[in-house]
Amino acid sequence: MNAAPADQIRLLDVQALDVRLTQLAHKRKNLPELAELSTLEADLTQQRDLLVAAQTEESDTAREQTKAEQDVDQVRQRAARDQKRLDSGAVTSPKDLESLQRELASLAKRQGDLEDIVLEVMERREAAQARAAELSERVAAVQAQVDEVTARRDAAYAEIDGEAETVTKERGLTVADIPADLLKLYDRLREKHGGIGAARLYQRRCEGCRLELDLTELNDVRSAAADTVVRCENCSRILVRTPDSGL
Repeated sequence: MNAAPADQIRLLDVQALDVRLTQLAHKRKNLPELAELSTLEADLTQQRDLLVAAQTEESDTAREQTKAEQDVDQVRQRAARDQKRLDSGAVTSPKDLESLQRELASLAKRQGDLEDIVLEVMERREAAQARAAELSERVAAVQAQVDEVTARRDAAYAEIDGEAETVTKERGLTVADIPADLLKLYDRLREKHGGIGAARLYQRRCEGCRLELDLTELNDVRSAAADTVVRCENCSRILVRTPDSGL
């Protein structure tokens, strides 16, 4: 393949722009904010799960407390009715009086037991409420961190994307005058060889594979016409000759 020396040298400009685009893409993919966000979001998920569990426990104990208080109220009402009967003098039979007194004693014990249950449930509910309040604060704090890091990530994205857009436009202008067949070869080699399709020959060394050309290769390059597109024998990339090639 033949191409004007100026077009071959222009490939180095395109290569530099492509390297920069690759660097920007790598930078965008590996922003430190992304790892930070991943950690924070995992923590946020865990804290939210714990908050839901605490809120569920608080809700369950609230219902349990209501049920226990209703049980106490029922026993209290029954005891009040029995006490009223006892105080009214309507019950005159000694046997019935004894039975009524035994029931009142039993109800008093039952009420005491139920009131103890109410207190125990109230303590559990208060603990769940305190836990839920603490976790709510944690969730809010972690969410604030997520929002702050997200803002930093988005700002970094905007900066990188802005530069990538500028470089892409510059690349378009640079390749506009390069022959299509030369550009096609360059793009194919770049895809095949890790993003580098053209390399400068500098001081007898290919800057693509970093290997120095042996004497035979140097003689071949020396004898090639200026418009011949030469390739590195070691890495197959387009070898671009410049005044610093050492030929």
